[in-house]
Amino acid sequence: MSRYQQLQTALSEQPATWVVTGVAGFIGSNLLETLLKLNQRVVGLDNLATGYQHNLAEVQTLVTPEQWARFKFIEGDICNLADCQQACTGFDGGGVDYVLHQAALGSVPRSLADPIATNAANITGFVNMLVAARDAKAKSFTYAASSSTYGDHPALPKVEQNIGKPLSPYAVTKYVNELYAEVFARCYGFNAIGLRYFNVFGPRQDPDGAYAAVIPKWISSLIKGEPVHINGDGETSRDFCYVANAVQANLLAATTKNPEALNQVYNVAVGHRTSLNELYAQVHHNLLPLYPHLQGTQPVYRDFRAGDVRHSLADISKAANLLGYVPTQRIAQGLELAMPWYVENTQPVPA
Repeated sequence: MSRYQQLQTALSEQPATWVVTGVAGFIGSNLLETLLKLNQRVVGLDNLATGYQHNLAEVQTLVTPEQWARFKFIEGDICNLADCQQACTGFDGGGVDYVLHQAALGSVPRSLADPIATNAANITGFVNMLVAARDAKAKSFTYAASSSTYGDHPALPKVEQNIGKPLSPYAVTKYVNELYAEVFARCYGFNAIGLRYFNVFGPRQDPDGAYAAVIPKWISSLIKGEPVHINGDGETSRDFCYVANAVQANLLAATTKNPEALNQVYNVAVGHRTSLNELYAQVHHNLLPLYPHLQGTQPVYRDFRAGDVRHSLADISKAANLLGYVPTQRIAQGLELAMPWYVENTQPVPA
C-alpha cells in the first residue's frame, strides 16, 4: 500500500478541517471533491473571478448529501485580509487544521498584460493567507507554487535547488511566494510547503477565455472545428501532470509528519516530457473516433510566445523520497480519464 493510500484510509477514519482557497477553480474543486469523499470538513474561499459556481455544483453531484453538508463556501477575496481570517475560523469558530492555498491569477500572458493585478492576487493575497493561517494556528500551509520559477535555467530535468532568472511577472510572483513562506517558517516557526506544479490538466479546467491552458483549449477548438495554434515549431515540450497527481501531492504535503519534509518546495509532475506536436497527435487521436470532421486536420504554427520557456521536465525524486509522492497517471492515462469530461462540457458548433 502506498503512503497516499495509507493517508486516505487514515483521513477517512479521522476527519479534519481544511481550508481550500480558489475552491471553485480547477485544482481547488478537485481538492474539494477528494476531501469530501474522504469525509473531511472543508471551508472554501473563492471570489469567482477565475473559478465558477458550476464547478462547485458538479462536485455536489459527485458526493453524498452528508458529505456535501461538510462544505462551507465563502465568496470572498484573498486580497481582503478579513475574508482570509473568516475562512481560517473554520466551522462555527472551531479553527482549521490544514490550509491548501490554490487561489491565484495564473497565466504568463495575463501577467504580461496586467502585472498589477497578478501582483495583487499572487503576492498580497498570498501574504494575507499566510498571516490568517499563522494566526489561526493551522498545522500546515500548503501552497501552489509554479514550475515557472525555474525561469531561464537551462538544465533538464528541473531540480528544486537550481533556478534561473524569471521570464514573466507571473514567475516573479510565484518565486516571491516561496521567499515569503521561507521567511514565515524562520520568523514564526510556521510550517509551509510549496508545490511547483508542472502543466496540470484534467476535469473542470476551463476551455474558454484568452488564457485557457493548452489541453482544454485545443480540445475545445478541435471539437468546434476551429484551428489549433501551436506557438513555435511544436518541439517545445512540457511535463504534463494529471490533476489527481496534484491532489495527491497536496494531501501528502499538508499532513506529512516527516520533519525533513517541512518548509520545502517540491516539483509536482510525472518526470516525463511531451512535445506540443506529440500532444496534438494524442489529443487528435482521442477525439477522432467521436468527431469525423477531424480527419486530416493539422495544427497552425505561429511565432513563439513571449515569456515561455522552451523545455520543461521535472525531477520528482525529492517529493518521492520525502513525501512518498508517486504519480498514478502519465499523460496518456490522464487524457483518457479527462476526455469524457471535456467532450461532455464542450458543445460543437452546429453544422
